[in-house]
Amino acid sequence: PVDKQLEPLKYSKVAVEASVSRSKAEGCILGTTSLLYHCLGRGESAAFVLRDVGVLLIEGRRAHMRFYPDFLEKMTGEKITGKTIQERARFKLDMVVSREVAIASLAFSSRVIIFP
Repeated sequence: PVDKQLEPLKYSKVAVEASVSRSKAEGCILGTTSLLYHCLGRGESAAFVLRDVGVLLIEGRRAHMRFYPDFLEKMTGEKITGKTIQERARFKLDMVVSREVAIASLAFSSRVIIFP
């Protein structure tokens, strides 16, 4: 194990990427992390929609990441279909999600807070 230093989040860099002011970026990030903290503290399920990547679903003590097929295609360099996923041991079919699927349908519980 290697000790890793935590680096402070660079709000200005996030602001530039998101085309918003630094204070707006900082407020959004702090608000989102605070809401997530309270949701998880109360045992509520939460889903983060990560644009162009997929969905991170947190339920209880479990976290599931579901990736969009086009993101996996970019990462692997090949077209992702149900057949190729089944043929390749490093992918599981439940790791892939369509952009059209309702996020709440991915959850085991009946209530999910969805973070855009």
